[in-house]
Amino acid sequence: MLEETQDTEELIERVAALDIGKAELVCCIRVPGEGKRGRRLQEVRTYTTMTRSLLVLADRLGELGVTRVVMEATSDYWKAPFYLLEAQGFEVWLVNAKDVKHLPGRPKTDRLDAVWLCKVAERQMLRPSFVPPPAIRRLRDVARYRADLVGVRTAEKQRVEKLLEDAHIKLSVVASDIFGVSGRAMLAALLAGERDPKVLAELARGRMRAKRSVLEEAFTGVFTDHHGFLLARMLGRVDGLDADIAELDHKLEELIIPFTAAADRLDEITGVGRTAAWAIIAEVGVDMGRFPTPGHLASWARFAPGVKQSAGKTKGKSSTGHGNPYLARVLGEAAAAAGRTDTFLGERYRRIARRRGAKRAIVAVGRSILIIIWHLLADPDARFHDLGAGFYHTRINPERAKRNHIRQLEALGYKVTLQPAA
Repeated sequence: MLEETQDTEELIERVAALDIGKAELVCCIRVPGEGKRGRRLQEVRTYTTMTRSLLVLADRLGELGVTRVVMEATSDYWKAPFYLLEAQGFEVWLVNAKDVKHLPGRPKTDRLDAVWLCKVAERQMLRPSFVPPPAIRRLRDVARYRADLVGVRTAEKQRVEKLLEDAHIKLSVVASDIFGVSGRAMLAALLAGERDPKVLAELARGRMRAKRSVLEEAFTGVFTDHHGFLLARMLGRVDGLDADIAELDHKLEELIIPFTAAADRLDEITGVGRTAAWAIIAEVGVDMGRFPTPGHLASWARFAPGVKQSAGKTKGKSSTGHGNPYLARVLGEAAAAAGRTDTFLGERYRRIARRRGAKRAIVAVGRSILIIIWHLLADPDARFHDLGAGFYHTRINPERAKRNHIRQLEALGYKVTLQPAA
């Protein structure tokens, strides 16, 4: 039976599409023609990506009355034309290149790609990608650079540990953090020329002093001037990175001021700290109008499984795909931290980890955190309230619990008869 749908063939009258490269871009403009209805006029030109040339492009788009400009997300080359045209007042869309692939078997050139993108755009067959406003973009740049430097510092610390292993020094076996107060004091003494294991062990502070005898064994090695030269370089880089990260933290505190209220609400979520709240705002922004529902946000972040169905069978349901790596890193760390707490999210993590493993538990709890984030940012008056670790036990369906217990007892060979209590 034929059914009426809500689809309407509504074209964007004046639209432009950009195929962007590093040095130049191809612009295709399509506008209504004169005379016969449905006739379209098309112009394809090549411009350089220098600022003056982009201003000429903006003037041409304004002259033809273009209302929407669409471009593919090509490396970072899209940023210059996107930001410039956005500042000129155009409605600029950034689209996923995977969504606008050219038909197979057809020639592929920059000109044909621009024309194809423009034809698809004028028929409204595309969805824009999320590009945050300028204030969030500045916050994102600093937050991402900080995350990258933290990764570089971690790699440098791992090199220090490998160097100590090469020198037969087992400090990492005794100390959980060789860059703590005690560890740095011992490493500084090694650089100063101290080689006596007993003297080095006496530099331990706090609870580490109870391990002095083990530390003497750990420092019995072959630490040479060659190791000292490399260790000095590595510790210098670690200290330099510490200073850079501290400066970035100070800059983040300045940039987050307009979003302090939102950051404070996110900081209340189990597993999410102050720095993590800043990073989350830098990636998703504070305006949830871009994501109509929590599911849209989870899908955009790739914390929801994709659905692939063919011949009546669903395939690849457990795969989430690759999303924003910076957001995924923060959510993963928050989920792992929440898993060590006696809270609702902590209990959810442990319940899933027992059945499906830690990786799936991290994704599931990360998605739960994303849903909480959406509600907190969508409603300025909303506050986070932990449901408690006993939520599952107090809210579980009594009938389902009864069936589970009967099934378990029957599996052990018992015949179960239930009699309600008086």
